[in-house]
Amino acid sequence: MGLDEAEAFLRQHTALSAATIVPEIPLYLATEITPIWQATEAWLHETGIEPPFWAFAWPGSQALARIVLDRPELVAGKRVLDFAAGCGLAAIACAMAGAASVEAAEIDALAIAATRLNAAENGVIVTAETRDVVGDACRWDLILCGDVCYEAPMTGHILPWLRAMVRSGAEVWVADPGRAYLPREGMTVIERMMVPTTLELEDTRERPVTVFRLGAEA
Repeated sequence: MGLDEAEAFLRQHTALSAATIVPEIPLYLATEITPIWQATEAWLHETGIEPPFWAFAWPGSQALARIVLDRPELVAGKRVLDFAAGCGLAAIACAMAGAASVEAAEIDALAIAATRLNAAENGVIVTAETRDVVGDACRWDLILCGDVCYEAPMTGHILPWLRAMVRSGAEVWVADPGRAYLPREGMTVIERMMVPTTLELEDTRERPVTVFRLGAEA
């Protein structure tokens, strides 16, 4: 999959719009999950692929982006990682808010293509590469995690590493809209807000999102 091909696919199957609570940042997004999912499987000549999470602005990333844009002093001059970045919304907000550098981590190549396309649309620089950064040594001041505790295997994979990042000196924020596998210990509330959602992804039109600061120990 070439970058030019991926960007052409994204432009064809999404539309330029914006997340409800982050109107400042235009993004290439889908409005329905089934058509973009089917189109992705057909284009990749694969079946049973993961849902196209990159085609939507999830509640956690919206909340992170809103905080960053409203309080840019929290990220200005910092080295930031948007972990499991999806469409790159939080990463783009950090770049707009004056972060020294912004990386976006994703294991889905189309998510990386979406992040690059969306960053270019907003005129900001985000370093985005397709790989699993879990296990890397800490090179960031701030790590943002939007809506990552939706499955037990995922949470078990990332949480020890994220706590290790805190022990190495990074600040880690976890934005969660009430997922079942969110850790209950070692979490400090930064902010709470209501975030509009879509019934394409959720069972409600609005979710309460809490942004936590992760502690080094449970």
